[in-house]
Amino acid sequence: MAASTAQSVGGVEEAVAEREPRVLEPGAAPFGNFPHYSRFHPPERRLRLLPAELLRRLFPRGPDTGPILGLDVGCNSGDLSVALYKHFLSLRDGENWSDVSRELRLLCCDIDPVLVERAEKECPFPDALTFITLDFMNQRSRKVLLSSFLSQFGRSVFDIGFCMSITMWIHLNHGDHGLWEFLAHLSSLCRYLLVEPQPWKCYRAAARRLRKLGLHDFDHFHSLAIRGDMASQIVKILTQDHGMELVSCFGNTSWDRSLLLFRARHTTETQPIPESLIEEGKERDRLRVWR
Repeated sequence: MAASTAQSVGGVEEAVAEREPRVLEPGAAPFGNFPHYSRFHPPERRLRLLPAELLRRLFPRGPDTGPILGLDVGCNSGDLSVALYKHFLSLRDGENWSDVSRELRLLCCDIDPVLVERAEKECPFPDALTFITLDFMNQRSRKVLLSSFLSQFGRSVFDIGFCMSITMWIHLNHGDHGLWEFLAHLSSLCRYLLVEPQPWKCYRAAARRLRKLGLHDFDHFHSLAIRGDMASQIVKILTQDHGMELVSCFGNTSWDRSLLLFRARHTTETQPIPESLIEEGKERDRLRVWR
């Protein structure tokens, strides 16, 4: 994951880097693998936009119901993964979680083995959150590792995927077709998908940081045809090309990124989508309220 209120995203990251250049060096993280990401984007600022009961409403439990399975792509050092887990299970710090740990299992992956190792060491819920090193764009590794996890529960897809500030890094490193493929893979693997796309200004800031450090520019930056309103572009790809529908926009974070919930159209529902989510999506008129 990579990339407040009055400052641009790039300005925030550069300010942090100037104070601690040897620790962060944001420009030296071309895959978004910042070593202290949560310092400039604290998890709680996202969580306040997401209903704590969201997963329990989407996936009601019964006496024979297995755990909700989630996939967190680009988990970094796991701070947001842990925060999402606690938020959706309504856990407070220090609370006994053994009774609810079986309700939700997360597979969290990142391309950076150092960050994954840190996440494993610091995770307070090792039985419920699994961290693995994975280049999600490597088809062979992705298939082996994800299938191995899903097979433990007799499942072929995840209930929900989390794609939090990842789309830009896929796009910059793999181009337009890479972004399209990435979203295709996610939509085929998840019944629901929560996406936080980076806006185009973050692309420019990421390229600028590389240049300031004297590093090579992103291979695809200048040739990208998919650009501009990236939230709209990603909605278009997922809904028109990959068989998903936009259920709700939960608003924008303080760093001006939308939180978008999608649902696979072919999903067999255990119960209807909550009316509150549908109405919220309608009231926001899908994209027009985005700043």
